Amino acid sequence: MILTIDRLGHLGDALAQGVFVTGALPGEVVEGEVEAGRMAAPRILTPSADRVRPPCPHAKSCGGCLLQHASDPFVAGWKQEVVRSALAGQGLQADFRPIQVSPPASRRRAVLSGRRTKGGALLGFHARQSDVVVAVPNCRLLHPDLMAAFPALEALVVAGGSRSAELTLTVTRSLGGPDVVVAGGKPLDVGLRATLAGVAERFGLARLTWGDETVALRVPPAQAVGPARVVPPPGAFLQATAEGEAALLAAVIDAIGEARMVADLFAGVGTFALPLAARAEVLAVEGDSAMVAALDRGWRQAPGLKRVRAETRDLFRRPLEPDEFRHIDAVVIDPPRAGAEAQTARLAAARVPVVAFVSCNPVTFARDAAALVRAGYRLDWVQVVDQFRWSAHVELVARLSLPG
Repeated sequence: MILTIDRLGHLGDALAQGVFVTGALPGEVVEGEVEAGRMAAPRILTPSADRVRPPCPHAKSCGGCLLQHASDPFVAGWKQEVVRSALAGQGLQADFRPIQVSPPASRRRAVLSGRRTKGGALLGFHARQSDVVVAVPNCRLLHPDLMAAFPALEALVVAGGSRSAELTLTVTRSLGGPDVVVAGGKPLDVGLRATLAGVAERFGLARLTWGDETVALRVPPAQAVGPARVVPPPGAFLQATAEGEAALLAAVIDAIGEARMVADLFAGVGTFALPLAARAEVLAVEGDSAMVAALDRGWRQAPGLKRVRAETRDLFRRPLEPDEFRHIDAVVIDPPRAGAEAQTARLAAARVPVVAFVSCNPVTFARDAAALVRAGYRLDWVQVVDQFRWSAHVELVARLSLPG
């Protein structure tokens, strides 16, 4: 078939007459075989002016990046439009600030796949829509400190992997060195524990967690969170890049202004709560007790911060009620992809003056923002942050306020 690409879907795949086309851009004319509604290997007959040469040699084979063939201005504009479209679907409009984009080689956390081979180990990302593992030497996405950890990760695959099963290795850059969590490996026994501890020591891993058990802790894998130092539990959520986290935090600070009492909902390990405590008292609420404990320790050990009251609470099952927002000047809310429908309803009733809404899903954000707007809030502005470079992932901060 010969097709002309109409647009990109919200997952980054090109669409033409109901056919998904891998690796194409709007306006391009492509030719190829269509099977099950997809053209997997198109030949580009008429390229777009936004088409560029991918900066990474693995772009065609690796599924870690989706949009390396598109120019940076195109990707930025497309991500802004994804958010605009989601808002329009709820009848909303907003002023958009310029997008903030993390640079190449800045990802500080990655989930890799590993397989033991006859000659050693295969480590990398899956090929697109496949369980095949693609090696990614000189990856243009990951921070150099993560790339430097590859020999250690390969040694872990050799030590505790098998040729019949795949390991999942989550590696995070920390102040003490790589923080690694491995799932899918062989069961621990005395010999394997000793071998894994030796790998951690030899390669300078800060912490190694095998399944649910930490088998090596050379130094605490601390993260700088504002003026505090926090040691997250193994595998805990962190923003993908330091630059992206800084952009989100700057927007949140701008949104809440001079608020003296702040509630931080879905607070994690304190990404927003601890920096905000330099200027305001904070109620930090998070459903994971281990993350709450890490946040609290970080606050107690940091000098000069105002009071942070950390509470473990499932905000999906037991959202904060309107009377619990008494004396709160501003709310920061950063829910997971499902959004925060129940909590947003209570928040709308509480009528806190300002809400800084952080989201990683434009669709659920638009739904929740519409509920606040129906309750009388104004959607002041939206700041899109692209810290998952070359992917379809979109993050944002929005300011909502009560007029007057």
